[in-house]
Amino acid sequence: MAGFTVAIVGRPNVGKSTLFNRLLEQRKAIVDDVSGVTRDRQYGIADWNGKSFNVIDTGGFVSRSEDVFEREIRKQVKIAMEEANLLLFMCDVATGITDLDAEMADILRRSSKPVMLVVNKVDNNTRQLEATEFYSLGFEDVYFMSSMSGSGSGELLDAIVSQIPEDDETLEAAQQAAELPKIAIIGQPNVGKSSLLNALIGQERNIVSDIPGTTRDTIHTHYKMFQKDFVLIDTAGLRRKNKVQEDLEFYSVIRAIKAMDEADVCMLLLDATKGITAQDLSIFSLAGRKGKGLVVLVNKWDLIDDKSTNSARDYEKDLKSRLAPFNNVPIIFTSVVEKQRIFKAIEEALRVYENRKRKVQTSKLNEVMLKAIESFHPPVVRGIPIKIKYVTQLPTFTPAFAFFCNLPDDVKTPYRNYLENQLRSHFDFEGVPLKLFFRKK
Repeated sequence: MAGFTVAIVGRPNVGKSTLFNRLLEQRKAIVDDVSGVTRDRQYGIADWNGKSFNVIDTGGFVSRSEDVFEREIRKQVKIAMEEANLLLFMCDVATGITDLDAEMADILRRSSKPVMLVVNKVDNNTRQLEATEFYSLGFEDVYFMSSMSGSGSGELLDAIVSQIPEDDETLEAAQQAAELPKIAIIGQPNVGKSSLLNALIGQERNIVSDIPGTTRDTIHTHYKMFQKDFVLIDTAGLRRKNKVQEDLEFYSVIRAIKAMDEADVCMLLLDATKGITAQDLSIFSLAGRKGKGLVVLVNKWDLIDDKSTNSARDYEKDLKSRLAPFNNVPIIFTSVVEKQRIFKAIEEALRVYENRKRKVQTSKLNEVMLKAIESFHPPVVRGIPIKIKYVTQLPTFTPAFAFFCNLPDDVKTPYRNYLENQLRSHFDFEGVPLKLFFRKK
């Protein structure tokens, strides 16, 4: 999974979000001719030639502006630059080199990170000639492309994946460490991530500097107590301050993504008094797309006044409706301060880890699933019934299943969901995202 991070930076309205959508092969970021559309940061995963990497789309960088949004964007662009392994500096050939481009180039030249200069909107021979002026900015790696049409994007992607390291020693160390379960603690600032780690290891520990934007590696803590042996990956230690609240929220997302890449299971902490936020849902769905096991911890449950018989049940029901469609996850109500159910949370995380590794015998799989298919047939397509003849589990890191049938392209989402629910009800895959593939028999 992606562990390499690329940030797209530049002045407003040069096509950063269009490039972001192009790299992800989906229309995720809002694109408009008006500058300043991108305020909230976008992030996603791109794949090219069998390699994956994280992509961050940032807002337009305007130096020395006193506009409230541009001031906030400026801070967040700098955080993205600190966190990224590679920077794509985007310019627009239609307007040429502007003062804002020159100022941005000056900042990037002082950065220790590798920078690729991407000149956008180069879609004809005239603009190809005009684009040569951008060599004067002094960057060695310059790429001409058109984000809109995709022209030149292949060369840029080849250059990006060539930067992703393939160190044999690193791989060997990773293989040795891979034998232990890795559990990441993720979530918003101020939900109790630091407190949870300290409560579990039984000591106070300063994990990450409390200065917002300070770059630190994710902290790995080897937990070996009570017959449990695993690695905790922490993204905590971020103090929420009023004036940097939005920055920290953005920063915590980047930290969570980096922690996810290394983890087998993610424990998403929520604040019981605030419920689940849009940012939490983004982190949750991203972890699911990365194939990570998930456990949701509703922390600060001791602060909820209404402790009636059904309060936890109703809270869980509402939470699962927000998490849908992937809501087959353990939900545990904890209080880190009171040390309530924090060890149950670890037990659930380790159970999800085992679920993620589960391999189902082909004979057992076919016996159960063909019976389920027989009791509820796939719909008829163009007068032809869909016939699923055989099911097998694929040899992947996360559970994936191949269904062999006569019309693989015509199996629609509702029936896919039915098959996934049958797999979950007969084999314990709680907390684990499943992938279903349909192939021609």
